[in-house]
Amino acid sequence: MKSTCVNDIMVPLSEYATVSEDATLSDAVAALKKSQADFDQGKYRHRAILIFDKTNHIVGKVNFLSILRALEPKYEEMLSDKGPLHMGFTRKFQKAMFESLKLWQDPLEHICKKAGEIKVKAFMVIPEESEMIEPDQQLGEAIHQLVIGHHQSLLVSKDGKVVGVLRLADAFQVVADNILTCSS
Repeated sequence: MKSTCVNDIMVPLSEYATVSEDATLSDAVAALKKSQADFDQGKYRHRAILIFDKTNHIVGKVNFLSILRALEPKYEEMLSDKGPLHMGFTRKFQKAMFESLKLWQDPLEHICKKAGEIKVKAFMVIPEESEMIEPDQQLGEAIHQLVIGHHQSLLVSKDGKVVGVLRLADAFQVVADNILTCSS
């Protein structure tokens, strides 16, 4: 593989959606929408919001799934942060679970009104060591981490501080471009 480093393709923190851990879910969604509009449309849109603490250090992130889970509190009772509960569930079982727990029964407008009250700190995902990578690491090592961990992104950290995000879509794009170049 060509000598591409994480730093070459990561999204700098300055271009990523961020909010304070005291922000609401509504604030986080607004920040995500703004960063999607501001970010180079030639690339993939952001799918997460990074959360910073009072010292401006990134301490967590929220993505599409965590936002949807936060809007329906019953998911907390049945889903574990350590992994998906749905592994191996048939569609029939999923449907029965949906109906018996009465998930997403209220009108969407009513559910979404809660977004102004829910703090991101309550549902943010705290990154684990396996979700971190240094900017000078080779792309091959980053791809390995993404694949083995089933991650959509890795936080790029230098001297203990997050400086950017390496997204699976961007790593894949480099590989896809190389496949097409090598096939020609």
